[in-house]
Amino acid sequence: MAIEVFNRIEKKYLITEDVYGKFFDKIIPYMEMDAFCKDGKFYSINNIYFDTENNDLIRTSIDKPAYKEKLRLRSYGVPEFNDIVFLEIKKKYNGIVNKRRTLLKLNQAYDFLFDGIMPSEGDYLNAQVLKELKFFMEFYNPVAKLFLAYDRVAMFGKDDENLRITADRNIRTRRDDLRLEDGDYGDKLLQDGQVLIKIKTASSFPVWLVDILTELDMKGTSFSKYGTEYRQFMDNTLQKRGAIC
Repeated sequence: MAIEVFNRIEKKYLITEDVYGKFFDKIIPYMEMDAFCKDGKFYSINNIYFDTENNDLIRTSIDKPAYKEKLRLRSYGVPEFNDIVFLEIKKKYNGIVNKRRTLLKLNQAYDFLFDGIMPSEGDYLNAQVLKELKFFMEFYNPVAKLFLAYDRVAMFGKDDENLRITADRNIRTRRDDLRLEDGDYGDKLLQDGQVLIKIKTASSFPVWLVDILTELDMKGTSFSKYGTEYRQFMDNTLQKRGAIC
């Protein structure tokens, strides 16, 4: 069963495809591909992000507080109603990421998110996480706000399974058709040729990884997919209002 509760430090790097190719070649002797990533090929991850009517969660996140949280529904590829998906709360406090998630069938997730119906069947359910999700829903009353998908390569350390490295490209978003089964199309978020690297670990980076990051002059970034999209969305909204006025 997939890990459902964990804490990690996360660091991000926004690099070019050329640098990614060099980075991949250097780290692969130390890493193993995850179950979704066959032969080092990218696979699709699709998400629906939920927020309050007034976008309080993402607005708070952009302000870079010590504590922030978000709710998302995730699938690997485009699911059908009986397919298993992930519903998760992602929290971050002083740079430490805590993720709480449970597996659900897509139709169960929709019943829970849109109608407040708690799922009761399935040995894949995490009862404790469902209680936390229920509290989150009752506290924020969130609604679907954004579809966000990307193509990913994911790896874990050969000597340390807590070390995870992911590479995301072709990040795409939309603010309509906010259902996972509607497909993974959307507007591009990054420029062509950009790759977002995320390194996650429960402790410090191994020396070999620090050496590679230094050799390739890879600098950390605070890039947020949802945050970047929200800023662009608000900029476009203000420009349209200005044009009308």
